Amino acid sequence: MKKTFLTLLLAASFSHAQSAPVVGVDRIVAIVNKSVITEQDLKARIAQARRSLEAQKIAPPDGQVLSRQVLDQMITEEVQLQFAASNNITADDSDIDQAIKSLAQQNRTDLAGLKARVARDGEPWETFRNDIRREILLSRVRESEVDNRTNVSDTEVEQVLKSAQSTNNAEYHLASILVSVPERADGKTTEDKARKAEKALAELNAGQPFGKVAATYSDAPNALKGGELGWRPSNGLPPDFVTLLESMKPGQHTGVIRTQQGFFIFQMQEKRTGKGPVMVEQYHARHILVRTNEITSDAEARAKIQQIRDRIVKGAAFADMAKQFSEDGSNAKGGDLGWLNPGDTVPEFEKAMVALPLNTVSEPVRSPFGWHLILLESKRTQDVSGEREKAQAKQQIRARKAEQTYIDWVRQLRDSAYIEDHLDDK
Repeated sequence: MKKTFLTLLLAASFSHAQSAPVVGVDRIVAIVNKSVITEQDLKARIAQARRSLEAQKIAPPDGQVLSRQVLDQMITEEVQLQFAASNNITADDSDIDQAIKSLAQQNRTDLAGLKARVARDGEPWETFRNDIRREILLSRVRESEVDNRTNVSDTEVEQVLKSAQSTNNAEYHLASILVSVPERADGKTTEDKARKAEKALAELNAGQPFGKVAATYSDAPNALKGGELGWRPSNGLPPDFVTLLESMKPGQHTGVIRTQQGFFIFQMQEKRTGKGPVMVEQYHARHILVRTNEITSDAEARAKIQQIRDRIVKGAAFADMAKQFSEDGSNAKGGDLGWLNPGDTVPEFEKAMVALPLNTVSEPVRSPFGWHLILLESKRTQDVSGEREKAQAKQQIRARKAEQTYIDWVRQLRDSAYIEDHLDDK
């Protein structure tokens, strides 16, 4: 079962101090604006991180190094959670229940089975639910501030398709290490960061496993996952980078690469070439959307979409309800979205859509855009090899741009926060 690295942070008011403050008998290891992270919070997260790394067969870093990595991740998460709270980004109990139900299905079990697994890991169920809530909030913050604002033009896609790397049809399984450099770093800070990256490279050159070095040195969110990036097609990567990857064999790593975000090291884990027909299941669906915004709260949007569903169940035509109530550009067509390929919609929408029986109206579905009703009208299996390259290029360009934007956004958010770090205080 996939592990999260999420655990409760203790929120409390504070006064400035010269040494590490104490809450009761629990020492404070960090202050983030008006919230605190305690030593017990940190120990719980370190235990989770160790279990997760062991499950991935990645040797954990030394104790003090792992403590530093986990605390840095907790601070980064906390500034995002505070942003969510101040911008009315929420996750209610129904969101958590749905996420837990989906997690149980992914692990081929039911709620009782999932609870048993969590208990075997020694984690209280309420803590597990709070872990899920935090994961949902962090995901929604990223969707709201980065993913939903990342656009890819047709011109960008055409330029990639005309370039040399689009002809080799290769895909690369990558991992990375990022030593982040603050946006307005002075020369000394930049030199220190460069030395840290070179030290990581030296350990790789000496034969240390990439996953362990990533968990030790990387500042990226995937550090405690061994720097895992997954499969990336060549047509979604910069041409110069593809040229570099083409010269590498699986298991090899690059040198230190300077970017706007900081210093990167990449490892090419595997390479494959995709050829032949690409058969996918396509879905012809309609939907009705009620958006959440400054005027319509999440609860109000959900209540409205439920009222619309009740009217459809009693006999109202889905298309008529879409024309009258949907706040999406498809409303003029009765909510008709046409034929959809996997990946064409956000994950929450797609997951609900593919699980629907034909000609059945879904329960209310929450996505980053608001609340939906979905009607699945038909399905078919289609060869999309002709469309695949363009769609894949667009998806990967968008993912790359979003990742770069997210790293920058989180760095700026953290730089603007008031942070006291007491981990090394005696």
